[in-house]
Amino acid sequence: MGIISLLLELLIPVLIIGSIGSELFKAIKRKKGTVSVDGENVIDLNMTRDQQKKLSGVGKIAAVVVLVLAVALNGIYTLDETEDAVITTFGVPTIEEGSGLHFKIPFVQKIKKVSTETQGMRIGYDEYDNTIENEALMITKDFNFINVDFYIEWQVTDPVAFVYAAEDPVTMLKTLSMSYIRDTIGSYGVDEVLTTGKSQIQSEIKDKLTKRMEDEGIGVAVRNVSIQDCDPPTSEVVRAFKAVEDAKQNAETAVYNATADKNKRILAAEAEANKILENAQAEKTARIKEAEGEVAKFNAMYNEYIKFPEITKERMYYESMEKLLPEIKVIIQDDSGKVVNVLSDK
Repeated sequence: MGIISLLLELLIPVLIIGSIGSELFKAIKRKKGTVSVDGENVIDLNMTRDQQKKLSGVGKIAAVVVLVLAVALNGIYTLDETEDAVITTFGVPTIEEGSGLHFKIPFVQKIKKVSTETQGMRIGYDEYDNTIENEALMITKDFNFINVDFYIEWQVTDPVAFVYAAEDPVTMLKTLSMSYIRDTIGSYGVDEVLTTGKSQIQSEIKDKLTKRMEDEGIGVAVRNVSIQDCDPPTSEVVRAFKAVEDAKQNAETAVYNATADKNKRILAAEAEANKILENAQAEKTARIKEAEGEVAKFNAMYNEYIKFPEITKERMYYESMEKLLPEIKVIIQDDSGKVVNVLSDK
């Protein structure tokens, strides 16, 4: 196949030049008439011999220029920032990267430009957001019908494999995507597909497609899988699931309000607990200070007791009795019966 393409590329400029040359030769032989290509007069030969010789030389130069231009143009190509080129030399492919002007061997090397930017694929709907019924309609685990639209983002990671490993890698990707989408949707209930299961469904499909693309080796990587829209196919089912969704939102609101009330009560309880702890700490400090005062008082009394034990005993006795018997008048006498002191609160 490569040899045939090479021969065709070589023959195209030769045939063009040959067509002009053939007409020119015939006209010169007749020494009159015109040279026509595709019905248009190119050269008028109703002229003198000298003029015909000069024209013949110009024709040869023009033929050489045309051939050189054909060869030069066949050896130049450009790439932008989102493209790689697969260059095939006698059936052996290589990759050329980098934007700008590039060169190849004319009529020997073949190039195939491949976009390496992330591309999108719609499944279940077209570019005008119209539903494609045979792609979107699916059946769920609980035998309900549902329309689901997907958007697959993919990228070429190996240009050589993308060009040669499969005849149509994009169609292959779409076919496998539709297969895994239906398989995954079929393992979920309809309420999960419509509400809580979307993220998990997307993740499962992406994982399956990623592994399959690696196994196939067609140079394509799946970057993202997202559910664009999903609806039940009938209005009755739509209304039923809308009621379910409303109930779900009401439940979420009730949970949110309960959580807010719980947090408010927790904060109040924590504040009350902190207040109790602060009061207890203050009471503890006060009691420690009081105990330290009592200890200091006791130590002072003990020091006095060491110095004057009998007097201190009597004073402590009288002070204690005064506290125990506040209404009694205490009369203190010496050994001769003389009143020394009278203790009374009145």
